[in-house]
Amino acid sequence: METRAAVIAIIVRDNESSRQINTILHEYNDAIIGRMGIPYRQKGISIISVAVDAQQDVINSLAGRIGRISGVTAKTVYSPV
Repeated sequence: METRAAVIAIIVRDNESSRQINTILHEYNDAIIGRMGIPYRQKGISIISVAVDAQQDVINSLAGRIGRISGVTAKTVYSPV
């Protein structure tokens, strides 16, 4: 099946959610190309970007699971190909 490249943008408002996020990301490590996390201390949030290459349903599942964590928002941007 065909894969797509995408970036999942994650905003973490509650640092207690970090463990859950890392657990989920570890479960999807085969799909992850790379990730970057930036603590934005002035606003009390963390910003995480996760680059992935996987089937669209896998990407949707990953973003959906992360987005359902309390104190976390996740949005996905897909490559056109």
